[in-house]
Amino acid sequence: MPPPRPRHVAVVGGGISGVAAAWSLRAALGDSVRLTLLETDPALGGKLRVSDLAGLPVDEGAESVLWRRPEAVDLARAVGLGDDLVHPAATGASVWSRGRLRPLPARTVMGVPADLRPVVAGRLLSPAGVARAGLDAVLPGRPPEGDVAVGHLVRRRMGAQVVDRLVEPLLGGVYAGRADELSLQAAVPQLAEQVARTRSLLVAARRAAPPPAHGAPPPPVFAGLRGGVGRLPGAVARASGAEVRTRVTVREVARLPDGTWRLVAGPVPRPEVLEADAVVLAVPAAPAARLLADVVPAAARELAAVEHASVAVVSLALRPSDLPGPLRGTGFLVPPTEGRLVKAATFSSAKWAWLADLDPGLAVVRASVGRHGEERDLQRADADLADAVRRELADLIGLHGRPVAARVTRWGGGLPQYAVGHLDRVARIRSAVAEVPGLELCGAAYEGVGVPACIATARAATARLVHDLVAGAIIDV
Repeated sequence: MPPPRPRHVAVVGGGISGVAAAWSLRAALGDSVRLTLLETDPALGGKLRVSDLAGLPVDEGAESVLWRRPEAVDLARAVGLGDDLVHPAATGASVWSRGRLRPLPARTVMGVPADLRPVVAGRLLSPAGVARAGLDAVLPGRPPEGDVAVGHLVRRRMGAQVVDRLVEPLLGGVYAGRADELSLQAAVPQLAEQVARTRSLLVAARRAAPPPAHGAPPPPVFAGLRGGVGRLPGAVARASGAEVRTRVTVREVARLPDGTWRLVAGPVPRPEVLEADAVVLAVPAAPAARLLADVVPAAARELAAVEHASVAVVSLALRPSDLPGPLRGTGFLVPPTEGRLVKAATFSSAKWAWLADLDPGLAVVRASVGRHGEERDLQRADADLADAVRRELADLIGLHGRPVAARVTRWGGGLPQYAVGHLDRVARIRSAVAEVPGLELCGAAYEGVGVPACIATARAATARLVHDLVAGAIIDV
């Protein structure tokens, strides 16, 4: 008897979630599965991408991953990049507040302080703001029932200044969102878990934050890759052994009566039909909603309701002589109350020793622009946007002169917004999709926007898919 044919799984979406799903399927099923990875863009990677800036490889999207969440670090090691994992050479970030850069307090949970002493020492809040934050210890109240907006809870317990000068810049840096709109349970789950157990927000943050080091060097928070985190998706895709097809847009997905899947890709005048035994959709919420409109309409309606923020990353290569001195720390955040174009900046060449070593005659600064509901500034031409960022950096950090090179990377609709009730929405999506065998979803739209969280959704999705395929005797292993 000939061996059973390898079953075919189509993975739609070539960002980190899609390539991680392909890799996980290969790791679980070996040669009993044939994988096709379909990506609309000319290259894999999604929002993880590295390209040349003045002769240097500089990430266009995320340039680091959380070290204490193991998924990204473990995957990098598994695909042969373990020797290139590095930690930041600089530590400490700042917040622009009251006319100057002030140190971001140690031990905060998405800006919620676990200890008010460094807040006082850094003078990030006014004396009245510190006093109001301290009232959290004595204010009556009960843990919130159900989900709440992060900003509403923090303002009620610790006052407006903690929201405006700490929480807003942190949430803006991660989600490009607004504290009064983002879900506590979805955006800050580690804090939400503790908030449910105590009246005091300060106590909840203390329990949720990493423990103090007590004299020993603190464990690293972030990790990067020599040559850029944008190297990771390509390495994962190669290790998966999937057939990679770029510049292919999947327009339709349908489940056939025999349980297999039909995908229609390519331009309408020349459609291409692909058949698969199972499908993983690793695309943002909006395209997932369109593809699932007929297959799982209940899930499609929920996905269509997820809003997104658009952002741009402006990367500048600078002469060190055009800076007022060496770049110190990893960068800074800017609260929206400051009315600035720049919401955050990373001192990349100070943060990563490998990047500084490539050309000591250049300094690299990356600035982030754009928040949810504020797309007007992103309508500027690239040159205009880069020059506006340069002018703001002149005011914020004393930059003078013009950059050696500038690059603008736009991520339209790049960051899903986790509104209050988001996790309930995700549960409804998962429940609806579970009724359709051979279909799984993963990506940033569900349980976290960071690289490790996206990889975790891919692993969970493929574990369910493998279970269904094996249990259903679709694949013999």
